[in-house]
Amino acid sequence: MKISLLLGAAALMAASPLAANPRGDEPIAIPASIKQGIDFIYVDPQMAEVAKPKQKPRNWLQRIFKGREETRGKEPNSVFLGLAGGLERYKTSWGGLPQIKVAAGGPLKAGSKGRRVEQLRTRLGLPEGGGYDETLLRAVTEYQRVHGLDADGVAGRSTIASLNLGADHYARRIAINMERAYRLPVTRTFDRYVVVDSGAAEAYLVQGDKVVDSMRVIVGAPKTNTPMLAVLMQRAKANPYWNVPPDMIQTVTAKRVLNQGVSYLKNFHYEVLSDWTPAAQVVDPKTINWKQVAAGKSNIRVRQLPGPWNSMGEMKFEMPNDYGIYLHDTPTKEVFDSKDRWLSNGCVRLEDYRRFASWVYGGVPQPGPAAEQVLELPKPVPVLMTYLTVMLSGTSVQFRPDPYGFDALAMPQMFAATRSAGLEPIEKGAQS
Repeated sequence: MKISLLLGAAALMAASPLAANPRGDEPIAIPASIKQGIDFIYVDPQMAEVAKPKQKPRNWLQRIFKGREETRGKEPNSVFLGLAGGLERYKTSWGGLPQIKVAAGGPLKAGSKGRRVEQLRTRLGLPEGGGYDETLLRAVTEYQRVHGLDADGVAGRSTIASLNLGADHYARRIAINMERAYRLPVTRTFDRYVVVDSGAAEAYLVQGDKVVDSMRVIVGAPKTNTPMLAVLMQRAKANPYWNVPPDMIQTVTAKRVLNQGVSYLKNFHYEVLSDWTPAAQVVDPKTINWKQVAAGKSNIRVRQLPGPWNSMGEMKFEMPNDYGIYLHDTPTKEVFDSKDRWLSNGCVRLEDYRRFASWVYGGVPQPGPAAEQVLELPKPVPVLMTYLTVMLSGTSVQFRPDPYGFDALAMPQMFAATRSAGLEPIEKGAQS
């Protein structure tokens, strides 16, 4: 089972006045008051039941998991259990090595000798003497593989910096991911649900507490990250419009119309509406004062027509929330072949919307050619968006990059900021 099934969270019921304002089909920024290192935004009351409001993080570094008493009376998900075992194995393997510093300097590689090579040998638990031999090369390569570095066997700047962080740092990262997993639904909470893991840029379809399918996704870029969110998906729209956000109408659309003429709108399949209400009427773009639009003095609406050019693709899966987050198809399929799938403005693009829709509806819906047909789900499907930077590889943990910096945000939330050298958590009095 893939490790990315963990869903992290601290229950926070959110109601934003921004929901009443026009924003188009783009996410809005998560308020700074919501700390996303660990905290999860639970939008719907049904989703908030999986964790306690303002739940404090637990001291997983000093606690041995012994069974159901840790998981509110039900079996935990298998990823939480896997990480719990991985933490113990990490502490006795990499954590059991001498935690000495390796002096800064140039890259160390096969054939290198000297004081820094001997420090590296000691740090990785190898006997002194022998220089950068085959045994050290294998040890460095394995360290790099586990810790999310390029496994080239060369101890360069990144590898030395990682070693000098020490095993305590990485044990804390495992504990952070365990905390996110602990806040997910325990077994038998939902018949089925969707997990979007922004750390892996993958989506998982979970049924009967087992992953039955998965696919690659495009998630938010580091500057426009996909939030940790729990929400109910309630409907889809076939042949959707794409409503251009008001700020883009002002800063992009209006300026292009002024430079290229109203033919720009026709060439790129846009139409103009009178306002943002449900009763809005299509208007002739020649009647619009585009200089006023560019100056932010007009509240017109611009949307892109359905078709192969549309940013939403052929289907948009809606889950009402105040942050403008949803799942959708995309016309640019080639991006899923890239290793860098942290590209969107926050919403989630699906690699195979047909397969996704087939699982959601029990068969691929067959809408007609009309624009924006609403397809209600037979039953709302929970969608949990999490962020995991540690996975299991066999029985061992393997670290991934932290593109959003959420692990760094979580460190002071879980551990006392003034005790960076120790393992004492913020929460006191936890059982060992």
